[in-house]
Amino acid sequence: MAPSDDSSLSGQSIGESEGEARTARWEFMRTEAGSAAVLLLATIAALLWANAGPGSYASFWETDLSVELDGHGVSLDLREWVNSGLMTLFFFVVGLEARREFDMGELRERRHLTLPLLAGISGMVVPVAIYLAVNAGQSSTHGWGAAMSTDTAFALGMLALLGSRFPGRLRTFILTVAVVDDFVALGVIAVFYSERIVVPALLVAVGMLLLVLLLRARGLHSGPVYALLGAVAWVALLKSGVDPVVIGLLLGLLTLAYPASRDDLERASGLFRSFREQPTPELERSARRGIASAISPNERLQRAFHPWSSYVIVPLFALANAGITLDGDLLARAATSPVTIGILLGYLLGKPAGILGVAWLTTRMSGGRTRPPIGWGAVAGGGTIAGVGFTVSLLIATLAFDGDQLEEAKAGVLAAVVCAFVATWLISWVIGRLPQPLRARALLGTAEGIVDLATPVDLARDHIRGPFDAPVTVVEYGDFECPYCGQAESVVRELLADFGDVRYVWRHLPLTDVHPRAQLAAEASEAAAELGAFWPMRDLLFERQEALQPRDLLGYARELGLDDERFRAALRSQRAAARVARDVESADLSGVSGTPTFFINGRRHHGAYDIATLSAAVRAAKDRTTARRGRSRRDDG
Repeated sequence: MAPSDDSSLSGQSIGESEGEARTARWEFMRTEAGSAAVLLLATIAALLWANAGPGSYASFWETDLSVELDGHGVSLDLREWVNSGLMTLFFFVVGLEARREFDMGELRERRHLTLPLLAGISGMVVPVAIYLAVNAGQSSTHGWGAAMSTDTAFALGMLALLGSRFPGRLRTFILTVAVVDDFVALGVIAVFYSERIVVPALLVAVGMLLLVLLLRARGLHSGPVYALLGAVAWVALLKSGVDPVVIGLLLGLLTLAYPASRDDLERASGLFRSFREQPTPELERSARRGIASAISPNERLQRAFHPWSSYVIVPLFALANAGITLDGDLLARAATSPVTIGILLGYLLGKPAGILGVAWLTTRMSGGRTRPPIGWGAVAGGGTIAGVGFTVSLLIATLAFDGDQLEEAKAGVLAAVVCAFVATWLISWVIGRLPQPLRARALLGTAEGIVDLATPVDLARDHIRGPFDAPVTVVEYGDFECPYCGQAESVVRELLADFGDVRYVWRHLPLTDVHPRAQLAAEASEAAAELGAFWPMRDLLFERQEALQPRDLLGYARELGLDDERFRAALRSQRAAARVARDVESADLSGVSGTPTFFINGRRHHGAYDIATLSAAVRAAKDRTTARRGRSRRDDG
């Protein structure tokens, strides 16, 4: 039962802010899954509109829109506003997500960055080589840039639709490949497909970025200031002749991500209590700022912009660019056009060949020290997913071609989208038909993952339920007064009942700033542990969360049949407090600031802690352990 006093409610609010940070990744995936359907509908709508009323489609998107101030401004048609303006926000969100992976995810160990970087480059070089081979001796060779770039929005949307068929780490791998892809593609546009570069305007844009870096180094946290500098840099790049969407990607990559610290959460709790005691407008603003500052700017900006990016901006881009007239003449020309065939084969064959090939070569040349974080089946699926070319591909096509060749290029791009989805689905279908051990290895691989738990499980010191040699270990940092821990308790019990080979470890993290009785309750459980009754006392404390006063704790000891004098002596001693303090220290070392926080085989669990989500995480960890043990046995043999 959750406490009912207002101070406890403030604790719930702060706890929820930590929970929101933990579930951001899963909300991102759900948004991608939903937006993929919207993106598909927008693409179909564009095709229907362009074929039902080609004149109205073209004239609408060619409508000029000007924004001027004192005779100076920007004048673009609607399609250009979407492609260069709104898509800047899309790339900003992509940069935010990539930075979060760099700071808090798989890529915080920089050695994991090498392979995606190489895969991103190779996944562009091979498609370009195929396109040039198909178009050798033709006037269309200059359009090679249309065959190399992965569409990040479509790729992540497709992965979300097929998410249950592939491991979660594939998304990090594809995201990194796509960011490398975006940077190279935008550089290609600037160097090879820009009519002329206006150097003074380009220098202004560079100056704005340098100013952003300086203010960031000075510790300035002002969204409006950075937004203004970004807008000036965007206009300057547009005037310079360089595609300005790169500004969004750069600003996103510069936005730090970090878990909410205990100090920040405690400060936010104190500000809320001050407002509760004296509800003035000044203290309300102070409390609001304190709560917001506990969450990293990266997380806050993703929450604000990602739904707009996924459900509005990217579908608008598809609506503005996917409309081509599909008639018999175009289809006949496309079937033999080197432009269409080069783009299609570049994406369908070149992308997976480039990504798979460099991953295999890197693994062999490093002696297995650098290998994909996923299985080879998942890498193959990632290669075909990367074969979705849309956003930048269409953009380069419009810069490189016109007339019939432009229509043929668009046909190739759309055909590649369809073929990439079919190829990815076929790979997932084949993997799904494999026997369980082979399927686990094909999807999860045998690479060692990042360990987030700073203090390993100690069989002699930690409180453990389940077999000591279990393949999966679940560690929970919890608080006896925390209502969310109380909700998670039933889930943990169901999890242990469903899986007989899971080892569960409890560690204390009393949040004393919001749960004043949690520390003494934790010490009471340790006093009971000295008398051989830790787990009965722990279970009873969760059943009676609403009654954790000292007299209640003494009553629970008597109810469990513990010797009253010995329990009191253990509770008065410093041993119990020291044992709790060691757990709190290990939580701080692991970056834990809220409860409940779970670690599964040393990896921090991000997302919900309902039975379905935790069970899926446990199964994945078990499959990964099984695959790794199988590889070890083969190596020993």
